[in-house]
Amino acid sequence: MGAWVRNIGCALLLAGLALPAVADVAVKGVRMWPAPDNTRLVFDLSAPVEHTIFTLRSPDRLVIDLKQARYPAGRLPKLAYEKSFIRQIRHGRRQDRVLRFVLDLRHPVRPKSFVLRPQGNYGHRLVIDLYPADASGHKPKPKPVPHRPKRGRDVIIAIDAGHGGEDPGAIGPRGTREKDVVLGIARRLADLVRREPGMKPVLIRTGDYYVSLGKRVEKASRADADLFVSIHADAFRNRRARGSSVFVLSNRGATSAMAAFLAESENRSDLIGGVSLDDKDDLLKMVLVDMVKNSTLEDSHEVAQKVLSDLGKVTHLHKRRVEQAGFRVLKSTNIPSILVETAFISNPEEERKLRSPRHQQALARALMNGIRRYFRANPPPGTRLAQIPRKHVIARGETLSGIAARYRVSVSALRRHNGLRSDRIKPGDVIRIPYS
Repeated sequence: MGAWVRNIGCALLLAGLALPAVADVAVKGVRMWPAPDNTRLVFDLSAPVEHTIFTLRSPDRLVIDLKQARYPAGRLPKLAYEKSFIRQIRHGRRQDRVLRFVLDLRHPVRPKSFVLRPQGNYGHRLVIDLYPADASGHKPKPKPVPHRPKRGRDVIIAIDAGHGGEDPGAIGPRGTREKDVVLGIARRLADLVRREPGMKPVLIRTGDYYVSLGKRVEKASRADADLFVSIHADAFRNRRARGSSVFVLSNRGATSAMAAFLAESENRSDLIGGVSLDDKDDLLKMVLVDMVKNSTLEDSHEVAQKVLSDLGKVTHLHKRRVEQAGFRVLKSTNIPSILVETAFISNPEEERKLRSPRHQQALARALMNGIRRYFRANPPPGTRLAQIPRKHVIARGETLSGIAARYRVSVSALRRHNGLRSDRIKPGDVIRIPYS
């Protein structure tokens, strides 16, 4: 009996010795996305990987060690180092099966790393985000929030091109990427806003890099924006779906099945673009900003209606009413915000139009017309637009109280400003609108 046990034990031991070693994780690709305030390095992996990172000084370097990993390609792809925090990248494999990447840096950085599970068209990824740091390696102090001058300032329009970088957004039948066409429309809209007297644009994303949904709202708030416009071109399962839509935030659910589908698609953007779930600050903010002020929602709805009306003059509308859905990117507590789906990029005909610079310009002009009409009727106090005299031609059936509510002034202020002794008005009369 003892001999039999010994033989079984030997057989098992020999079988164990014959087992192959655990396969190394393969680095399938290396990509880089330079942004104005950070640089992102992405490693595409065959499986999750254990990793460590540390910095070195004189000269400044970042070392990334991937345990039990290999890089089959051997040579790194050509990367756009000029606009990044990185001068060059070197790599080599140590005898202990550690794959080491050394980043030669332009200046000290504050690195952050996290691993992402497969999502969308991406497999496992290791993300390294590099942020600027001072000489001691501490996080630089945030810039103070700008304070608006009391009088004569410009109306600030925050223009948000959806997706970017790791997140291409929806992709059309011909391979057109949403992130590219919406950035083109956003830039054209920024040019039109820049030429508009009394207005100033702020582009949330100026190039091909990813900005998290929370950071987009934060950038608009830090710019002291008067309006947040998020531009998209989404896809749907049915390629016949077409037309433009304009959305505002809903805390009670979507106004249609399509609105719910699109909101769910856009809200997945952080998972695809690569946001660490360990960073709970952004997620907490998203919960807190659910308490949106009613006045902000009303303003959002009013500007959305004007934008939708002008879009209908240049393209087909998917719905002729403003829709509501729970888009995370619209969740700002104090900025009127709209999300514009310019077209369905999944529709071959609309994809063709979106690729056209002429059509992009027409869409941008329609957005500008709607924005202009809204702010001419509702100029924020203290802006240059608020210094332009406002007049209203009375239509049949209008009342002084109704006009006062529309322009958000008191009835007594209307009477006083126009020398009226009563609330009686008649069609065709012109009254001047005071600023609140």
